[in-house]
Amino acid sequence: MKIAALQMVSGQEVAANLAQARSLMAQAAALGAELVVLPEYFCAMGARDTDKLAYREIFGQGPIQDFMARAAEELQLWVVAGTLPLAADDAQHVFNSSLVYSPQGECVARYDKIHLFQFENGREHYAEAAVVQAGSRPVVCDIQARNGDSWRLGLSVCYDLRFPELYRTLSAQGADLLLVPSAFTYTTGQAHWEVLLRARAIENLAYVLAPGQGGVHENGRRTWGHSLLIDPWGEPQALQSGGPGVVLGNLSRERVQQVRQQLPALTHRVL
Repeated sequence: MKIAALQMVSGQEVAANLAQARSLMAQAAALGAELVVLPEYFCAMGARDTDKLAYREIFGQGPIQDFMARAAEELQLWVVAGTLPLAADDAQHVFNSSLVYSPQGECVARYDKIHLFQFENGREHYAEAAVVQAGSRPVVCDIQARNGDSWRLGLSVCYDLRFPELYRTLSAQGADLLLVPSAFTYTTGQAHWEVLLRARAIENLAYVLAPGQGGVHENGRRTWGHSLLIDPWGEPQALQSGGPGVVLGNLSRERVQQVRQQLPALTHRVL
């Protein structure tokens, strides 16, 4: 199955970001991709964290969700809409949610980001919990390739990457492709991004696809990018360092089986 991570440098205007996302999806489809995954906050990176409150949507309705469903159907793609803000339990917060769309334009899974980013180094300050309500439930989702192969997606978002117990839970539920749509900061990405992604692939003997935001945004934030696909042995298969683009690669059922047979670590778990 051919899949693609779509790297973006989202700005503050939702319409412009959706147009960029649609263009990248079309490029990936023309290259033969069957699954495309957008980065975290693909629909907008606002000037302030609270800006996302203005374009939040109720789950199941709204222009961003309608756009994603229509694009999936028109392009005949499985689409993972990295994250968009969905209404939470109060007016001051949103869920940071990843939605999976089928080629029929149906939303077949929703994952609300569980772990909320916090970072302070004297120059940069982030506190996602000020505006985002944490999710509480790991989510897996089955998709089918055109050749009949079935793949089980394990859904996660960005800061989740630092919590291996989430990926163990997804793996225990049969995930063989772990998705990590992200907007890693340049500082944390340079230090930890690839090593953490490779570790999650190695630990779970699974593919990892990680689309990121990658560049300097209108709000001044600089994101790390380096979107990539990693195979179940922990080897990077495709990478784009910065700027918008399509990171294309292939999933192989035989590769997963080979790696898990030669190193059956998943059957050796005790705790």
